[in-house]
Amino acid sequence: MRLQNLLIGTSVTAVYADPETEIGGISYDSRITKPGDLFVAVAGEKQDGSRFIPQALENGAVCVVCQSALPEEIPCVVVPDCRRALAELSAAFFENPGKELTLVGVTGTNGKTTTTHLIKRILEQKAGAKVGLIGTIHNVIDQETLPTERTTPESYEIQRLLRQMVDAGCSHVVMEVSSHALMLERVRGLQFAVALFTNLTQDHLDFHGTMENYCAAKAKLFQNCDLAVYNQDDPWSEKLLEGCTCRRVSYGVQKEAELQAMQVSLHSDHVNYVLRGEKSVPVRVAIPGIFTVYNSLAAIAACWNLGVATDDCASVLQYDSGAKGRMEVVPTPGKPYTVLIDYAHTPDALENVLSAVRGFAKGRTVAVFGCGGDRDRTKRPQMGAIAARLADFAVVTTDNPRTEKPVRIIEDILEGMQDTATPYTVVEDRTEAIRWAMEHAQKDDVIVLCGKGHEDYQEIGHQKYHLDEREIVASVLTQKC
Repeated sequence: MRLQNLLIGTSVTAVYADPETEIGGISYDSRITKPGDLFVAVAGEKQDGSRFIPQALENGAVCVVCQSALPEEIPCVVVPDCRRALAELSAAFFENPGKELTLVGVTGTNGKTTTTHLIKRILEQKAGAKVGLIGTIHNVIDQETLPTERTTPESYEIQRLLRQMVDAGCSHVVMEVSSHALMLERVRGLQFAVALFTNLTQDHLDFHGTMENYCAAKAKLFQNCDLAVYNQDDPWSEKLLEGCTCRRVSYGVQKEAELQAMQVSLHSDHVNYVLRGEKSVPVRVAIPGIFTVYNSLAAIAACWNLGVATDDCASVLQYDSGAKGRMEVVPTPGKPYTVLIDYAHTPDALENVLSAVRGFAKGRTVAVFGCGGDRDRTKRPQMGAIAARLADFAVVTTDNPRTEKPVRIIEDILEGMQDTATPYTVVEDRTEAIRWAMEHAQKDDVIVLCGKGHEDYQEIGHQKYHLDEREIVASVLTQKC
């Protein structure tokens, strides 16, 4: 594609390059820049993108997009904002695939992964749609699964995925949209048929600083949608939708909403409720916990507004056991206890999960948890206090310590567990913590492995090491047999 064609639709300050230059690709990482690429010097959290221009040129970049002029011998395009430019250029390079798709964006602190999976299954089974998915666990093109590094990829990867999805015959795409993605312009230029809000609780304050800023980041999604679906029970909904001018649909349990769950009944392996909306519909979902009620309501609300009747939605949900790492039951054949894996890594998520387990556990609720390093420290004692309040026993361990010392993270957690009667132990190594919990399990205990969920690695320093909790559980069982 010629440079002049690629620049159509991109905000440009000045062009110091031949507009006829043929562009073979776009890159924003100099290490993987290829001959013929247009290199966009995007600034990272800690590095100035312009520092990597020499490496990109050495690797064959034919032009650079940057925010200030370069020496005249270097062909460049000057733009006001490189992140915005990357999104706009990527959309043009892949011929705006988002315009050929019905896009559903799901944002919120918790519930995004489960909700997107539920929406995908309903649309596939009841709308006959081919559905792509972009999310935390993986990306899916129809039925083909692709690995993912982050909840919402960089804008170039999003546009490339959307093009692949269009070429594969997808008509719909369901996407988890993180607050980071919204702040960093990764979904810039995309118009969502439905934007959905699950909830807002403390997370990512290391990035956003305050809850108000965090809410404002989420709110950006609702400036680019045709329909806003929101949680009526969440206190942040009103603030989130202040600048939203499109049609709105509410769902909830406690407050009156357009789609409301009535007669809620929670069980060890499912939830039941009656959906009050266009008509009364009994709903059963094979995932325990009150949050399942909210997630399924959100999915029904989105699909209902995409043309699927609420009773058809309910007929799909009764057979759905959710997403990997979300209240996932790990096989423990012949053992008198249960092991669950859940991605709960925020105070609200931990409280939801432990509250749900307490609602059906015949024995003790045993929480195995830690907190991530290089992230918001203030939530660590909060999570410790929640575990002390809701678990019958806690095993405090590591999560992804990253560059922090695990002992320091654990000390922060323990601050919230002081002056409590709840017994706990500290086992720093996560594998050994799981082993300890299983070896000390009592009849009818429910052991909840919190924080890792779908992840099959542990991040220590700047490296990721293989750690799959399902494999650890199986190994402990084998050694004990």
